[in-house]
Amino acid sequence: MAIATFSTYSFCCTRTEPARFTRFPSTHYSPHSQRLQSRVSITTRLNSSNSVSPADSNNNNNNRKYELHDGTSMQSRRSGSPVFVKLPEDSTWVGGKVRRRKAMAQSFKALVAAGVEGVVVEVWWGVVERESPGVYDWRGYVDLIALASSCGLKVRASLAFHQCGTDSGDPNWIPLPLWVLDEIDKDPDIAYSDRFGRRNMEYISLGCDILPVLRGRSPIQAYADFMRNFRDTFRPFLGVIITGVQVGMGPAGELRYPLCPSQKLSWAWRSRELGEFQCYDKYMLASLNSCAREFGMREWGNGGPIGAGNLMQDPEHTEFFRSDDGSWNTAYGCFFLQWYSGMLLLHGERICRETETIFRGTRVNTSAKVGGIHWHYCTQSHPSELTAGYYNTSTRDGYLPIARMFGRYGFTICCSCFDMRDVDEKPLNPLSSPEGYLRQLLLAARVCDIPLEGENSATSLDDTSFQQVLKMSKFYSDGHDKPSFSFNFVRMDKNMFEYHNWVRFTRFVRQMSDGNIFRSKLDFRGGIRLSSTFDASRVGMAFAYC
Repeated sequence: MAIATFSTYSFCCTRTEPARFTRFPSTHYSPHSQRLQSRVSITTRLNSSNSVSPADSNNNNNNRKYELHDGTSMQSRRSGSPVFVKLPEDSTWVGGKVRRRKAMAQSFKALVAAGVEGVVVEVWWGVVERESPGVYDWRGYVDLIALASSCGLKVRASLAFHQCGTDSGDPNWIPLPLWVLDEIDKDPDIAYSDRFGRRNMEYISLGCDILPVLRGRSPIQAYADFMRNFRDTFRPFLGVIITGVQVGMGPAGELRYPLCPSQKLSWAWRSRELGEFQCYDKYMLASLNSCAREFGMREWGNGGPIGAGNLMQDPEHTEFFRSDDGSWNTAYGCFFLQWYSGMLLLHGERICRETETIFRGTRVNTSAKVGGIHWHYCTQSHPSELTAGYYNTSTRDGYLPIARMFGRYGFTICCSCFDMRDVDEKPLNPLSSPEGYLRQLLLAARVCDIPLEGENSATSLDDTSFQQVLKMSKFYSDGHDKPSFSFNFVRMDKNMFEYHNWVRFTRFVRQMSDGNIFRSKLDFRGGIRLSSTFDASRVGMAFAYC
């Protein structure tokens, strides 16, 4: 397969003013550090894939047999914030089938009854393009999306280019495509590596973004071909039923490095893990070495920072992250962190550019997710954010450049932590501040006038969590001329439909939607007509997903 031509793209790491809303006084920046920030640059070439995936004519023909039920198209748009519900990871499986189809249909009807706008469907690269490059099997997703449509739900498709689960023993295990894993076996440096040589298989290293390491295609070309085939296969649904497409950009679908395995992030803030810099595969090292030579400091290009400590170590006991004289705040630290975060931004820009081109004119909203790394937010250096690729410290706003990048391509930002409260976290980890992190990201989105999708970090169905979501959504939305906030509830399971949980959830949806939520005049398939919260709660019980 011919490799597409590349156009030159330059990313410059320039001096950024300290964030004005930080709680900490500015730490010392040496003159060398200031000169460095204006000199360091990362120059690379942005891939613009010209390859065309083989169209699956059978899928396109099969789409015609589905009738599109846009249940809300005749209604005026409500003034509140719509709520979507993320489906279980295993909603579809290899072989093109919807799992527990009857229970899924009943659950969809319950969601409509509660006033939910739609569902979030994760579309896994490892399921669709599993066996061979360029061979796509969308059958299960076509069926699932048509089912949601017939029940009156919208769909947000989350294109997942990462691994799901920990290993083959995990019930939700979905690895990268088998042919990709074969290529990683041949060239292990396609996967991220830390200083100890530990490989992370969740996502392909961004160091080889534009190199033909996947049987003649680059990773960016493979992602673009997947998106293009998705667009062609689901064209009848786009802008009507499929109203949003979230594009995965890293582990767990988030634009970040795998500072630690994603399954550990659910409790990493409790263990206060620093994370590891993921810059030791040969492709990342080649980029770092080239940048160091260009800067005139060849010795800075041999690897990541020395003295970054161990995963569980107190950052104040490390040479790199400590507050007073840590090397994160030296000329070398600025050089490395600008290169490391700059490579991540460049990766995001490449994917945004491809996505914007592919979905232009389809009337779908495109979005991407930023990781909620908050467990060292109350330190000077924010170590776990730095290892994730977010150059955010007490003297530098690392989220504003990300927001500006997404804004250039009309992307919506998706972020989690909306349910988390500092008062709950600080007794366990005084350095953590999920609210501080989230406020900073929301302010960056507001400054750049970027729409926002919120998510909860844990499937918690208590009133305290729901009230926190309402509080943080109001922090973002208050004063906006045009409402631009929506919420993805993570995720649907059988506990959600237990009576007391369901009552709390339907109340939350109603509050998010300013009380005007129930489609009581709609007679969607199933013939159910509702007139009260109590009715919706009873339907939720009857339609429990199991």
